[in-house]
Amino acid sequence: MKLLPALLAGLVPGPALACGLELVLAMDVSRSIIITEYALQMGGMARAFRDPAVVAAIEGTEGGIMVTLTQWSGPASQDQSIPWTRLTTEADAHAFAHEITQQERPFFAPYTAVGEALYHAAEVSAANPVACRRRVIDVSGDGTSNRGRPARAAADMLEAEGYTINGLAIVDGKKDLAGFYRRNVARGPASFVEIADGFEDYARAIRTKLLREMSPQLAAAR
Repeated sequence: MKLLPALLAGLVPGPALACGLELVLAMDVSRSIIITEYALQMGGMARAFRDPAVVAAIEGTEGGIMVTLTQWSGPASQDQSIPWTRLTTEADAHAFAHEITQQERPFFAPYTAVGEALYHAAEVSAANPVACRRRVIDVSGDGTSNRGRPARAAADMLEAEGYTINGLAIVDGKKDLAGFYRRNVARGPASFVEIADGFEDYARAIRTKLLREMSPQLAAAR
């Protein structure tokens, strides 16, 4: 755990910030997610970045957003699949959506390590070349942690460093998955947990989640 403060030490925003929002999209691709469900996640996220309301939120964010996509599973299975990308226009958002559709699954690993996904998100954040006013980690998954370091400890540490962490729980009949995300993942100003009622509902849920993350006033009101 000593690594994380060192990674974050140089990330305290200065007076001149070049973008409005840093967004790490951390997507669960553990073995419980079959090929068709993986496609529903990727397709749903790409659709969200083509959505007119999401595009308008990006264009309305002063300085735009810096966004990246990570895929994660067990303790040793994390991958930054799309590098840090700046979005300020509709063309930028559509290009990012296209990149999402081109992704291949980096592994088909067992286990679900939400805490490790959060530590990996912190490492990815440390490599963002642009300072942003808000730093948000967007974690989606279909299961609770069963390996790796505890998610709650990682989330608490990131909150102390000024991050907001939001969860997207793909419940699909799983008892109290949303509760796990509320207790162990969601942290920081106006944080929340969005619920997808199965993978078929993922596209709607990620669109709603992105709109709330890009509009802090909306998130606070909800």
